[in-house]
Amino acid sequence: MSKNPLINALTATLYITVVATIPFFGKEFFGDGKSFLIPVAMLSLFTLSAAVMGYLFLYQPLLLLLDGHKKDAVKLFLQTVAAFAVITVVLFVLLHFGVLK
Repeated sequence: MSKNPLINALTATLYITVVATIPFFGKEFFGDGKSFLIPVAMLSLFTLSAAVMGYLFLYQPLLLLLDGHKKDAVKLFLQTVAAFAVITVVLFVLLHFGVLK
């Protein structure tokens, strides 16, 4: 991933947007939903998402930490989380005011 926290946060947001289309358009993609495989697929997607988010948020900070740059690692991680928090708040504000429907 990047050492730019905004790019990391935007990539996480993009990934979430893509993943959110699956349940939103689920019936159009997969039919009426009467299959044992649907909960299996959703749990698999949840597990995959945890791994992807871990990579997006933790990979570069972990590399910095392993290289002995503890302060830089913590700073990058916190900046990425802060950037993602700002994006999340903006989304909720847009939803509240009816901009996104």
